[in-house]
Amino acid sequence: MELHCRRIFQLIAFLTISSKTNIVVLVYGLSPCGFPAIFNFGDSNSDTGGLSAAFGQAPPPHGESFFGGPAGRYCDGRLVIDFISEKLKLPYLSAFLDALGSNFTYGANFATAGSTIRPQNTTLRQTGYSPISLNVQQYEFYDFHKRSQIIRSKGGVFKGLLPKEEDFSKALYTFDIGQNDITAGFFANLTADQVRASMPDILDQFKTVVKNVYYQGGRSFWIHNTGPVGCLPYVMDRLLVTAGQVDKIGCVTPINEVAQYFNKGLKQLVVQLRKEFPLATFTYVDVYSVKYNLIGQAQKHGFVHPLQSCCGHGGKYNYNLHNGCGSKRTVNGTEVLVGKACKDPSVTIIWDGIHYTQAANKWVFDQIVDGAFSDPPIPLNMACHKLN
Repeated sequence: MELHCRRIFQLIAFLTISSKTNIVVLVYGLSPCGFPAIFNFGDSNSDTGGLSAAFGQAPPPHGESFFGGPAGRYCDGRLVIDFISEKLKLPYLSAFLDALGSNFTYGANFATAGSTIRPQNTTLRQTGYSPISLNVQQYEFYDFHKRSQIIRSKGGVFKGLLPKEEDFSKALYTFDIGQNDITAGFFANLTADQVRASMPDILDQFKTVVKNVYYQGGRSFWIHNTGPVGCLPYVMDRLLVTAGQVDKIGCVTPINEVAQYFNKGLKQLVVQLRKEFPLATFTYVDVYSVKYNLIGQAQKHGFVHPLQSCCGHGGKYNYNLHNGCGSKRTVNGTEVLVGKACKDPSVTIIWDGIHYTQAANKWVFDQIVDGAFSDPPIPLNMACHKLN
């Protein structure tokens, strides 16, 4: 009888309790994963200094709300990945490309702003998209894994700056990328159907990278879908949007529909990965729903002007492609800051027309940390456990 009860207890590994706004996930009989490190792959939504190290620091007022100045992030403060680090009681991730002051003991960040899953074959200057696409990030991770252990074996200061070999299999692997693949298509004047037609190839390239990371020892994967791109000022300002293309909260419907199409394919891909790699755990996180809810019900959640940039200049959305956040102009022989920050970023959602504010990032993190928007519905700190 005791054995029978124990087996039933093991099968019923978690209990979900519905509330008005979310699902609280309680995991019984399982200990927190105790992830010793995080290895992150992505774009500007999780870049903690990669693009800044390679192409020049994000200028003031970026970083002003938390770091007191530029900190490699295109935000006034912390990103979702920073809150993930805090929750797991780990230091903020150093960018792999940043050689100054970096400590990789607890992981590394391979994300760069402007990155895409599929290489764009254009320069950063031409299109604004990073040449460090997801496959390049995976090459960097491969090199980091191999060389970090060679260098660490030398001892001394190196031993204290690089992760242990066993940490690679115990680490959390986070992914947040795909947004720029969608905008790249629309900015190249492709139709929604043409952009949608590119999604299977893009998702296939994403799968290849995840598989390669698995072969390098990755076992716990935390994968964000892409957000409502059609709600971002830089998209709405740049594309000629007709009245019939705008939904009830002011976002561009065709672009968000493609984002949802991508997300549907991504979720199916995660299911395939679970079957193909039963020794690993794959958590799919629906940040799209969280972000759309935040923008659509901004006032309810304590925010104002959900479709306007906090840091920008002019226009309907306080965004100008040529005079962005932190930009300067010479007026009567004097250099003047054009892209100024708003008075209170803590009540705004969009920071610079492209990225979210620290306050919005914190709000998004608070919704996803306990697994309410995850499949399976498991908390962040339990993401190494399989529930089936």
